[in-house]
Amino acid sequence: MPINEFNQPVGDIVANWQGAPFPPWRELQGWGCRVEPLNAAQHAASLWQAFSADSGALWTYFSAGPYADLAAFEHELSLRAQLQDPQYYAIVDAQSGAALGLAAYLRIAPAAGSIEIGWLHFSPALQGTRLATAAMVLLMQNAFALGYRRYEWKCNALNAPSRRAAQRLGFSFEGIFRQAAVNKGRNRDTAWFSVIDAEWPALSAVFTAWLNDDNFAANGQQKQSLSTLTLPFVAQRDPNSVSA
Repeated sequence: MPINEFNQPVGDIVANWQGAPFPPWRELQGWGCRVEPLNAAQHAASLWQAFSADSGALWTYFSAGPYADLAAFEHELSLRAQLQDPQYYAIVDAQSGAALGLAAYLRIAPAAGSIEIGWLHFSPALQGTRLATAAMVLLMQNAFALGYRRYEWKCNALNAPSRRAAQRLGFSFEGIFRQAAVNKGRNRDTAWFSVIDAEWPALSAVFTAWLNDDNFAANGQQKQSLSTLTLPFVAQRDPNSVSA
């Protein structure tokens, strides 16, 4: 660890650091997935249909919704699509053209090189699929390619599926922020996770191998578990999360 002239420990120098650019709002694609800039007129009906397949439980930990009808949902999406931060995307199945989920970059801090992935809402048709993983990898890949140093994942500490998903994707657990927010009138403790740029090359290779067609049987079943592949690169395990 570096020591300054006052005999104090200081952080490593980040050579030639000038910050990262604000992420362009653009389409990302790969592995049969398209991550498209959110467009309410284009995506609302498909998302509404996909989300309607759920019992309603998917809205419990979500910061917004549920919505009374398609018109209310489309209005909400139209307002959010106008924002710069969060920057919203629809997750689209490239083969069918159906929008099946939502995601956003938020807490975008170019000067610090930090960016968060959030507002994740996956329909039943998207949950647990190769397509869902592809969407998360495309967004992570894009952030690190732009020069971001830190990629964050945060969720309600009671949201066990989200905590498992973070660890499966190679995020390291950083702790619980107690009473971090009030969500829908209820207290929210927030679990924090991150991937940093030094970890990305190894994780990127793992994702590329896992998403390869050779890793999937004819029925779509994975041959190798992603959580097993990413485990060696997770700096800190979440004690309350066990991924499969």
